[in-house]
Amino acid sequence: MLSGKTALITGAARGIGKAIALKLAGEGADIAFTDLALSDATAQLEKELQSNGVKAKGYASNAANFEDTQKVVGEIVAEFGRIDILVNNAGITKDGALKRMTEDQWDAVIAVNLKSVFNFTKAVQPVMWKQAGGSIINMSSVVGVSGNSNQANYSASKAGIIGFTKSVAQEFGIRGIRSNAIAPGFIETEMTAALPDEIRKAWIEQIPLRRGGTPDDVAGAVLFLASDLSSYVSGQVIQVCGAMNC
Repeated sequence: MLSGKTALITGAARGIGKAIALKLAGEGADIAFTDLALSDATAQLEKELQSNGVKAKGYASNAANFEDTQKVVGEIVAEFGRIDILVNNAGITKDGALKRMTEDQWDAVIAVNLKSVFNFTKAVQPVMWKQAGGSIINMSSVVGVSGNSNQANYSASKAGIIGFTKSVAQEFGIRGIRSNAIAPGFIETEMTAALPDEIRKAWIEQIPLRRGGTPDDVAGAVLFLASDLSSYVSGQVIQVCGAMNC
């Protein structure tokens, strides 16, 4: 489905980002991916991706830094020649009650989660504009749609991504560039696995499908938006949440 295309995925060394990289590589896309620093995990992912017969390379990048983002996108274009798919997946959490939330906690989450989406979209825009096509996929969250107690910074950053996504869809559509967001719900990752069993059980009982999602569930939605199956889908938010947030 993605043969001949190049995907750039941010924050892809583990979890949902890694599942997305593997899914897109399995459909023939060459993969450039970023993480804050290169590590054994990024080297291992390179090998896993290359086993699909595609070109793959990891890059160290601070997604929250504008100049660093411009630099790494330039390196990727020089190496791969094009960028057809951008998946803005990099993100962090610094949860807490608003009355105790510090300015640093607020600024860090907004910078990594929201500013990084601006940084990478801004950097790939000239490339996609010249190609007259591309798919931008931004990772939001169900809490960006509905809000959540003790996550004012995270919810604000993910809600901002939705507004940004819709604006870019309207602005870039004239050049055949699509922009969509995915809003995952309760996804089974290393982070959620560390939660106490009673908290995980309480979450799952709120989900009509009665299970947590998997990173591969999210990756499947990304594949749809990255491929020509969604060639007339732009400016949308797909909630991957098991009907938790209908």
